Amino acid sequence: MTAAARLAALDALPAEELCNHAEQALAALVDVMNQETTLLRAGHLRQAGQLTPDKTRLAQDYVGFARSIQRQAARLNAEAPKAMERLRAGHESLATQMAENLRVLATAKTVTEDVLTDVARMVGQQNRARTYGTAGKVATDPNASAKGIAVNRAL
Repeated sequence: MTAAARLAALDALPAEELCNHAEQALAALVDVMNQETTLLRAGHLRQAGQLTPDKTRLAQDYVGFARSIQRQAARLNAEAPKAMERLRAGHESLATQMAENLRVLATAKTVTEDVLTDVARMVGQQNRARTYGTAGKVATDPNASAKGIAVNRAL
């Protein structure tokens, strides 16, 4: 089935059915994001990372339904106003969950960077020569603190 045929099939769904599909996708996405946020808060980064494929798939599903709903908004508001109101409320719930999820992700990223920077600094200090320079002080090399450690800022 082509993309155009899939879009046409979505747009042709009865109002209640389209809204129900969107609500189910939305609820599943909010649930996965909530699970991810909870795992990240608990420091379970690997387990949270395992939710990424599901979160991506659910987000794609929801976006497909949301675009169809945008294209059919006038019809859906006329035929299923209560379902559209539930979707608006659900979308607000998603926005709230996304904001919280992004805050927790930013905190996890900052903590990870801080830990790796501290480890790099300690590794660099262990490898530094402990000799006196010409001024009678222990010589320091500011570039020695990150040998062998890389911080990936792409999280």
